Amino acid sequence: MSNTPPTSLTASELAEILFCCGLQESDRPSAEQVRAAIDARLGACGGDRLACVAIVAQEAGDHPETYLARMRWALTTVSETYRGDLTAA
Repeated sequence: MSNTPPTSLTASELAEILFCCGLQESDRPSAEQVRAAIDARLGACGGDRLACVAIVAQEAGDHPETYLARMRWALTTVSETYRGDLTAA
């Protein structure tokens, strides 16, 4: 599997998609697992990134105490996984 992100999504957009996935920081997912999870979640949302954004908003409202840490993890993980292949935000 290549390091190229789906379409030309930004790090922030990919992090939103990763945020919605079942992967957890404690899983210590590999880059391949992160890419597969993002691809699968985007596919489950019918390729509509905004459907994932709605899930992020719901989770932020339901669990504000964990939102920041999870989003920080998602951003860091995406940056490491797609290093050098991301478009500017």
